[in-house]
Amino acid sequence: MSRTRTALLAALALVAGATGTAVAVVPGDVGAAAVPCTVDYKVQNQWDTGFTAAVTITNNSAAKTSWSLKWSYAGNQKVVNGWNAKISQSGTAVTAANESYNAALSTGGSVSFGFQGSYSGTNAVPATFTLDGVTCNVDGGGGPTDPGGPTDPGNPGNPGTRVDNPYAGAKGYVNPEWSAKAAAEPGGSRISNQPTGVWLDRTAAINGVNGGMGLRDHLDEALRQKGSDELYIQLVIYNLPGRDCAALASNGELGPTEIDKYKTQYIDPIAKILSDSKYASLRIVPIIEIDSLPNLVTNVSPRATATPTCDVMKANGNYQKGVGYALNKLGDVPNVYNYIDAGHHGWLGWDDNFGPSAEMFKTAATTEGATVNDVHGFIVNTANYSALKEDNFKITDTVNGTSVRQSKWVDWNRYVDEQSYAQAMREKLVSIGFDSKIGMLIDTSRNGWGGSKRPTGPGATTNVDTYVDGGRYDRRLNTGNWCNQAGAGLGERPRANPATGIDAYVWIKPPGESDGASKAIENDEGKGFDRMCDPTYTGNPRNNNNMSGALPDAPLSGHWFSAQFQELMKNAYPPLS
Repeated sequence: MSRTRTALLAALALVAGATGTAVAVVPGDVGAAAVPCTVDYKVQNQWDTGFTAAVTITNNSAAKTSWSLKWSYAGNQKVVNGWNAKISQSGTAVTAANESYNAALSTGGSVSFGFQGSYSGTNAVPATFTLDGVTCNVDGGGGPTDPGGPTDPGNPGNPGTRVDNPYAGAKGYVNPEWSAKAAAEPGGSRISNQPTGVWLDRTAAINGVNGGMGLRDHLDEALRQKGSDELYIQLVIYNLPGRDCAALASNGELGPTEIDKYKTQYIDPIAKILSDSKYASLRIVPIIEIDSLPNLVTNVSPRATATPTCDVMKANGNYQKGVGYALNKLGDVPNVYNYIDAGHHGWLGWDDNFGPSAEMFKTAATTEGATVNDVHGFIVNTANYSALKEDNFKITDTVNGTSVRQSKWVDWNRYVDEQSYAQAMREKLVSIGFDSKIGMLIDTSRNGWGGSKRPTGPGATTNVDTYVDGGRYDRRLNTGNWCNQAGAGLGERPRANPATGIDAYVWIKPPGESDGASKAIENDEGKGFDRMCDPTYTGNPRNNNNMSGALPDAPLSGHWFSAQFQELMKNAYPPLS
């Protein structure tokens, strides 16, 4: 797969004038009447901390009596004031709506407005604009082109053309099976319309398990939900041989040596379905093999956390081969966006884990015919609980001369939350050869840590431990605890471009689905019993011998866990209304 993550910026002309002012222009003649609307966004003046911009909208669709233009910034740009439009901003998302005197917008008509903004670092032009929910600058309302992709760069509306960020300007696929379970819970209708990942955690899931929806069923439903809009659908590719060598609760169906079965019976059928031209208009986002490659760094000999199965998987190379094969095969599909799992800060944030893991990701991405160009980005915190941002302490803080890194909680880690870790991991990956425009995803489905126990400020400065423990949002006993954590809450709702280098906050782990059973349960799903899911377990070296912090009475991984779902809603942050 060839891809250049330049998206709409490929259509921009960045011109430095005699005064040194940069002007970024989005062409207004992309495809004429076939394009429902065009947006001409020009940075007129720019200085160290601010800029002014002029925006012209041309409507090629039916006449309008009012209008609303939306876009999101990839950086930290903020609108300070505007004219000829009512402009509001929430996070990175900006909305410009008509004034009473320019509400009418005829077919072929144009309207202009302007604003002053502030920024630091870079001032990239927004990648996508939508006018009343319809994507502009693109033939037929699709996303902007990727001129490095395998489709005709001269035809922006071709199904399958890649965009810079598959989440930008698109709605997410709502899995009807998860949505029905969520809606059936008291209060669950508040979140049952959120997009979540579709887990293909065994070969049978491709065709549907026990009468449930298979991959084609989900893709067909995604087309129905899409309508005339853009839509992304997230698929968890999760069936490596010897899967999850350090976590028995999520063991898989394939033995350590069954790499050929993985290729021919699992990846090949998935790739064949995804390549069906029927689905070419969908933005398909595979999440590639969570909790696999980092195990080859952290849970192998001679480390104290080593397991025999992880040693076997490192020796036979089947994790790298499987990930590389999946990247290569799925990456050949023009409308597929591969994201590799990159652990979380409480796993890989230490110096001896961070760099070696990045190198392991590159090894896998250049195996079995794959290249770094088959990787659109990486995802962190998948199905985990690490706080998105810890506001009450920083890694550079000291208490009475003692660094935060020396606290029992941080334990010499270089990162205290997922966003800083994700941004740093992105920089590291780029430095070793990945595309400079890769984006990161953060799974925020269960890392809100709200409720009555959420700290409202820093902890006491008695010592570094009281300072960190009193202020941290993440209430786990240890960052190594991963199974059905008590006190956890829903995190940020899924949205695109929330921060620099972050393509989206996502809910890959569907809230309410168990991480693993609290006790041994016989099953035909290949799932074992992991003591980390037992609330009475006193721990192991991977969690510094702390209690597991797991909820009681949990079912098998992936099965509905009503008590957990209720706790996640109760402790949601931002809170549910």
